Amino acid sequence: MIELLGQLGQGFEAALTLGNVFYCLVGVTLGTLIGVLPGLGPVATIAMLLPVTYGLPPLSALIMLSGIYYGAQYGGSTTAILVNLPGESSSVVTCLDGYAMARQGRAGTALGVAALGSFFAGTFATMLIAVLATPLSEIALKFGPAEYFSLMVLGLVAAVVLASGSLLKAIAMTLLGLLIGIVGTDVNSGIERFSFGIPELSDGFDFVIVSMGLFGIAEIIHNLEKNESRQIFTSNVGRLWPGREDFRRSWKPVMRGTFLGSILGVLPGGGAVLSSFASYSLEKKLSDDPSRFGQGAVEGVAGPESANNAGAQTSFIPMLTLGIPSNAVMALMVGAMMIHGIVPGPQVMTERPELFWGLIASMWIGNALLVLLNLPLIGIWVRLLKVPYRLLYPAILLFCGIGIYSVNQSAVDIAFAVGFGALGYLFIKIGCEPAPLLLGYVLGPLMEENLRRALLLARGDATVFVSRPLSATLLALAVLLIVVVALPAVRKTREVAFQED
Repeated sequence: MIELLGQLGQGFEAALTLGNVFYCLVGVTLGTLIGVLPGLGPVATIAMLLPVTYGLPPLSALIMLSGIYYGAQYGGSTTAILVNLPGESSSVVTCLDGYAMARQGRAGTALGVAALGSFFAGTFATMLIAVLATPLSEIALKFGPAEYFSLMVLGLVAAVVLASGSLLKAIAMTLLGLLIGIVGTDVNSGIERFSFGIPELSDGFDFVIVSMGLFGIAEIIHNLEKNESRQIFTSNVGRLWPGREDFRRSWKPVMRGTFLGSILGVLPGGGAVLSSFASYSLEKKLSDDPSRFGQGAVEGVAGPESANNAGAQTSFIPMLTLGIPSNAVMALMVGAMMIHGIVPGPQVMTERPELFWGLIASMWIGNALLVLLNLPLIGIWVRLLKVPYRLLYPAILLFCGIGIYSVNQSAVDIAFAVGFGALGYLFIKIGCEPAPLLLGYVLGPLMEENLRRALLLARGDATVFVSRPLSATLLALAVLLIVVVALPAVRKTREVAFQED
């Protein structure tokens, strides 16, 4: 305990510098903004801002990017409650009861419950990260190449299993990501692979190009098709501080949502979205009167909003301790670390403790700033909802182009990004999630490297992956997940849920 307090003290010392607090404020403000504005999620925003982080210190860059992610969970509730449009995918279920409360003149109560529940969940989840970080990192340091390869296989399989829609499409997207990840010069042989004689592909596709094209440009093209008509309930927001009855009904859902989100956030492919849906389902089943849900039940706001914030923050655990991204945002965070020459994994805690613990400490600072931003400034966020998005998108595309060009000062990179943007738009139209592709792209080179190391150490004996107990267990879990999700009943449920969404 004393050691943990000392490590957190070191973290706060690093995070509480003027520069880092400023970038934390920038991150959570941008996160709230893109959460409030439907159409631009944290994945697209972080992808667009990756070039900006080149000139920042590593800790400042990670603090800002992580603030965008968990800040978007706060901001998404504002749009869901006032406009019935989820500003972020994790706020979809908040629309059901939050908007109903707004129509009843209780928008302020819904916003207050969402903000307070989110603050509690974020604070608890950050404490969980701090407590689990050291033991998990110590376990991870005992992993060999075979265990890391099997862990990455399990991570990709779990991401496929938890993705919505067709299982076959999710597997295809993952495999495509693996193929894109190995484009470029082979480290061992020095031979170019899949470069087709194009000099710019000798080092492979840059992470910024792939992520910005698939998520930034593709999302903007897709959002231009959407109807902008919306009714905003701002005339009678009401008081923001919940009453005694609302507190009585909310505190248990907040606790349950925090606990559930903290667990589900650690799972590969889980994070905030899965947590919020699971919390809503749980609260409805536990309710004495389930018919209240969808009609303005405060529990339908408190539970999911707590769960999505807890899930967003605990999704940092596998990335920080094992170096394995659990979702698309964490894949972008891994990319940001690599841009700054930091190899994600358990060694970060020992080699860069000020960065590791500084990032964790910044999450407490960010959650406190978010409460100050969301409740007192609700009027500003409401006014932003009235800005026509068609005026914003050209400016966003311009900044995307500038950011891509600034990486290598190459016009070819912009062409590649536009190509990935068109590909991402095609994926959206045919119902394929691009998130498994990005995870495959990030993990592909790491999987190949650990596969080669394991076989080299075993002198070419492929049974090393099943002869080592931990590696065999991880592979068995991966096979079990595939078998479960391939069952007809489970597969049908996935596809129906995707069509309804």
